[in-house]
Amino acid sequence: MRAAGYSLLINRLPISAVALSRPAIVQPVTRIERIGNTLAVPQRMAPSEDDLLGNVLFALKHEGVNLSILAQALPQIPASLFSEALKASPNGVYIRKACYLREAFTGENIEQPSPVRGAFVKLFDPEHYITRPGDRNSKWRLEFNGLGDLHYCATVERTPEVTELLEHDILGKAKRFMVTLPPLMIDRTINWAYLHETQDSFAIEKEAPTEDKSRRFIKLLREAHDRHPLTEDYLVTLQNATVANPLDLAAAFRHEQNHLSNGMHGAAGVSYVPPPPDLCRELMESLMRFANEGPTQIDPLVAAGVISFGFVFLHPFMDGNGRLSRFLIHQALCLSGALENGLLLPVSVAMKREERMYLETLQGYSGPVREFWQVHWIDHEQFTFEFKGADAIYRFWDATSCVVFTCLMAKRALEVELRDETAFLENYDAVFRAVDERFDVRGSDLANLVMMCLNNGGIVSNNRRKQYLYRVPEKVFDFIELTAQQVLAAQRAAGDERQDIGPEADE
Repeated sequence: MRAAGYSLLINRLPISAVALSRPAIVQPVTRIERIGNTLAVPQRMAPSEDDLLGNVLFALKHEGVNLSILAQALPQIPASLFSEALKASPNGVYIRKACYLREAFTGENIEQPSPVRGAFVKLFDPEHYITRPGDRNSKWRLEFNGLGDLHYCATVERTPEVTELLEHDILGKAKRFMVTLPPLMIDRTINWAYLHETQDSFAIEKEAPTEDKSRRFIKLLREAHDRHPLTEDYLVTLQNATVANPLDLAAAFRHEQNHLSNGMHGAAGVSYVPPPPDLCRELMESLMRFANEGPTQIDPLVAAGVISFGFVFLHPFMDGNGRLSRFLIHQALCLSGALENGLLLPVSVAMKREERMYLETLQGYSGPVREFWQVHWIDHEQFTFEFKGADAIYRFWDATSCVVFTCLMAKRALEVELRDETAFLENYDAVFRAVDERFDVRGSDLANLVMMCLNNGGIVSNNRRKQYLYRVPEKVFDFIELTAQQVLAAQRAAGDERQDIGPEADE
C-alpha cells in the first residue's frame, strides 16, 4: 500500500518516530476519510512520493501537527523548495507553518518572494488541540500556541473523551461538594485525603512509608498550596523530602543515565530509558517554564497531566521521580487556584485502585521509546546504554492519553474516594453517637468497634467479639450491629433515591 503524509516521510527519510495512530494510506476511496485506524486518501489527492514538501503540506492540512516528525523531516528538505512553494502561494496557511517550523528547527532563513499578508494563523488548530496563548512570529504571521515551546512541547487532541471529561467540571464540582459539608467534616475529610494520598503514592512505588516519611510527604502536599514556582533547586528540595536513604539524595538534576526496570533479568528487564542527562536537563527547563505558566492558561487538569507525565518520562532524578510526578498534579491544581483552603483531590488513591490503567498509560509512551535504545547487560545492575533515535522523540510527544487518565483519576478521587470517605465519617458519627448515648464504653474501644463494624458491612465479627469480650458487654456488640445496619440501609436508600432523581442532583 502506498503511504502519504507523515507515513511517507517516515518511510522515505531517516526519521525516528513512534508508530502513527492513524497513518495516511492511499486507498480506493472518493474522499479523504477515516477508516478504522487509517486515514484513507484517494489516489488523486495524494502528493507524489518524490514530493517531500508536498507530503509535509498534506500532513499539516489533513493529519495535524506532529512536531516530532517535522523536526526531523523539514531540515532534510532544501530551503529553495520552500521559497518556490511560496511563490505559488505566498499567503498559504500550511506553507507558512512549514516555513516557520523549518526556520525554527534549522536557524536557516527562507527567502520570501513577498511579505505575508492577512491575519495571524495558529500553528495548532484550537478546534482539534488544547492550546494556550502563544508567541507571535511577524515574518510568517503565525502564532505558536502549543503546550510548551519549540524545544519541548506536548500535544493534547480534543478527542470526544477529552472534551467530555473537561465539560464534567471536576474541579468545580469538588469545590461545590466541600462547601456542602460542615466545617468539622471538611477538616476530617481533608486530613484523611492527605494521609491516604501519601500512603498510596508510596504504595504505587511498592513502599510502605515510615511515620517520618509520611509526615514529611504530608507537609509537602500542604506546601503545594503555597504556589511555589518550579525551579531546579525547589525540585531538589522536594526530592530530598521524599527520599529517606542519604545516598539517594539529589543535589541537582541527574548527571548520569538512569532506567526503569520491570523485574526481569538482564537487558530485557530495562523497560524504559529516559533521555540522556544533558538532554534531560535542557528539556526540564522547558517543562518547568510550562509548569509555571500553563495551569493558569489552560484547564488545570490538562496542565497537571502534561506536567506530571512529562516529569516522569524525563526522570530528572535517580530516585523519587514517581512520587514527585504525582505531587506535581497537586502543585499544578493549586497554582491554578482551582483548589483552595487546603483542599486536595486524592488522585494517588484513585491511581492505586487503577494501577493497571496507570501502567498502560505510562507504557503507551515508554514502550515505543525503549525500542530506540540499545542496552547491554554487563553485570548485576550494570548496563551500557546507546541511544539510536532522535532527540525529537523526547522533545515532542502526544499527551492525550495521559490527560485522559489524569482527568479520570481526578473524577474518581472526587466521586468515589472523597464522597465515600465523607459518607463513612457521617455513618461513623451516627453509630458512635447512638451507642455512646446508651452505653458506657471506653472511647478507644468503641471507636475501633464502630469502624470495624462499618468496614465489615454492619457485622461485628466473632473474632472481634472474642477480642473485646472482657471489656465490652455482649449487648453492646448487638446494638452496634443493629445501629450500623440501620445507618447503612438509610445510606443505600438515599443513594437509590439520588439515582432516580438523576445527575441534576449534583448541580
